[in-house]
Formats: sequence, C-alpha cells, structure tokens
Amino acid sequence: MTFYHRLGEIPPKRHTQFRQPDGSLYAEELVSSRGFSGIYSNLYHITPPTRIKAVKQSIPYDTKIVKEHGLKQTHLKTSGVGETGEDYLGAREVVLMNSDVKMALCNPRSRSMDYYYKNAEADEVVFIHDGNGYLLSQFGKLRVKQGDYVVIPRTTIYKFEWDEGPLRLLVIESASPVETVKRYRNELGQLMEHSPYCERDIRPPSELITEKERGSFLMKIKKDGMLHQYEYDQSPFDLVGWDGYLFPYALSIHDFEPITGRIHQPPPAHQTFQSQGYVICSFVPRLFDYHPLAIPAPYNHSNIDSDEVLYYVDGDFMSRKGIDRGSFTLHPGGLPHGPHPGTVEKSIGAKETKELAVMLDTFRPLYVTEEGMKYVDEKYPMSWTE
Repeated sequence: MTFYHRLGEIPPKRHTQFRQPDGSLYAEELVSSRGFSGIYSNLYHITPPTRIKAVKQSIPYDTKIVKEHGLKQTHLKTSGVGETGEDYLGAREVVLMNSDVKMALCNPRSRSMDYYYKNAEADEVVFIHDGNGYLLSQFGKLRVKQGDYVVIPRTTIYKFEWDEGPLRLLVIESASPVETVKRYRNELGQLMEHSPYCERDIRPPSELITEKERGSFLMKIKKDGMLHQYEYDQSPFDLVGWDGYLFPYALSIHDFEPITGRIHQPPPAHQTFQSQGYVICSFVPRLFDYHPLAIPAPYNHSNIDSDEVLYYVDGDFMSRKGIDRGSFTLHPGGLPHGPHPGTVEKSIGAKETKELAVMLDTFRPLYVTEEGMKYVDEKYPMSWTE
C-alpha cells in the first residue's frame, strides 16, 4: 500500500534488540516485495515464524483451461449458483484465467476457517458481492463488508470469519502486485485530487491480534498448483507489533467516485487498480453524459489487444439484455462487441444509471476453464442479432 501504517509495540529502530518481559528477544520478520526493492513491513513475533512442527502431504489444487472453446463472445450463467463448496478454499471455482490472472466464484458453506491460508505466488483481491465479516491476518483484524475489494498481498497469512447470511465472493488471483492506479498518484505515492478515491477510503487492519497459545496450528500454502500443508506449534498471529507499507486493506466499490463528462467516458475512466497484464475497473451509479446529443450507451468496440470481462454486481446494466446479477461476460480481442439491439435508443435521454459491475481487462487472451465450461451460455454469441 502507498502509505505507512503501524499497530502494537515496535522498537525505536529496525534490526535492533527488542526484548520480551522475560528477557528473551522478540523475533523480527521482514516481509518484503520485489526482493528488497519494493514495499515492505517489519513484524515482531513472540516465537520465531520458522519453527515447523510437521510437514504434511501436499494436495493438488489447480485448474485447466479449455482452448477448444474457441474465439467466442461468452456469457457464464453463474447468477443462480448457490454454495460452491464447504470451506473458503474448497469453494473456489476458477472460471476464467491466463498466466497473469485468475477469476473464481467462491460461495462457501462454512462461515469460518479451521486453518490459516497463505498464497505464496499471487496477490489476491476478494470482492465481497454478498456478505460481511472479518479478515484476520498477522497484520490484525479488518472489518469487511458487502461491496468491498479486499486486497491481500502475497504471503499474507489469513483467515476469514463471516457473519450469518448470504455469502458470495469473487476472488481474483494476480501473478503481479495489485496497486493503486499510477496516474492517480503523485511522485511520492499519495493519491492526487483527481483520483476517484483517496487514502480516507482505504481501510487497513485496525486491531492487532496476539495469539499466545501453543498447540497445533495448520497452515495451507498455495504454490505451483498445490496446497502445501504445514503444522506449527504456535499461531502465526503471535505478533506484538508491526509497521510498514505492506498490509491487506479494503476499499469499497461504494466509495469509488465516478468520473463523468459531456459525452461517453471510456473504460479507463473507471479504473480502480492496476497490475502487470491487466486492470480492474468499477462501474458504479453515476449521472449520464450531458451533451445535448449524447448517447449514454457505449459504442461498438473492436478489442485489438485486450480481453474484457464484466462481472455483474447489481442494477440494470444499460447495454446488456439477459444478463443477471452474478454473471460474467467475456468479450475477447479479435471480435467487435457493443450494446445489445435496442439498448442504444433506449439510453438516449436517460439521466443516470444505478448499475454496479466489476470489469477486468487483460492484455493476454483469457481462457474459460474446465470448471467454467458448465456455465457457458451457448446462445450468447448470437444475442446481437435482432
């Protein structure tokens, strides 16, 4: 993250003696990105984080793409999908992916996790479509709620605890760091006045968790298509303090302020996050264009070098017919796409939209996975024909 945060007790200087009440040293851990050149945080543990009790059997945890699906405008009819699995990891169904990013449905039955989880190879963005709860990590407790993007840097150890009620998640795994948008930042990393959100909208962990108990603590670590299972005799949440720039945080889609104009604004106006190989955008309720001859519906567009995914969150999406809440559409590079028949004329004269959607644009081809194929709407490619 692009600002400094700290919780708990830390010594005056890094890499110096910091002692416990019994005289022993707290164990300092540097969690750093891009080797030692990116953002980082310093964590202080009661027990060294390297003490392993047992290494258990690794479990295959991967998905496969379906190249035979071909070049098609694609609608994944996932709106009516209920629970997709028992727990947070078992419920993930990756439906679209390439080497830069994966997009997964995740509607777990269980509201808690009896293990700790670490993604050792990807940042994660968990969009909470429905539900409220807490993200618990070594960085502390973070209240999360419906509409939040929860950004979790790789190697963060965490678990979710959810309130009762409907739970629907969109999980994005990113091979490169997820960052705020460069053109919104000044040379020191602060979000500038023209940014559609600012640091006040970003919520870091607010309460430190210090678990001192000894016992058996299972951690599942995702890497190279496997879940590697490690057992420790102390909790990974045994911190007394930390500080730095690397930590999980939440940003609500409802706090994203739309950029509007006299004529239709292109998708980059809605950009929320950036990474290498793709961007994430937020379509939110906003006033329509105010030129007297404006056409609020988007124009037809030929993707030359990107694939476009829309995940429909809520409201009436002005340019689409037959798409329901919780569905995906994929418009791949190489084919033109645009508003469905009748939606252009219908949009003229409209003053505002109440739509909510998450868009992901990639610069390498996206593929439907084996899990995603069961949701494919075979009629969608012809849906522009009157």
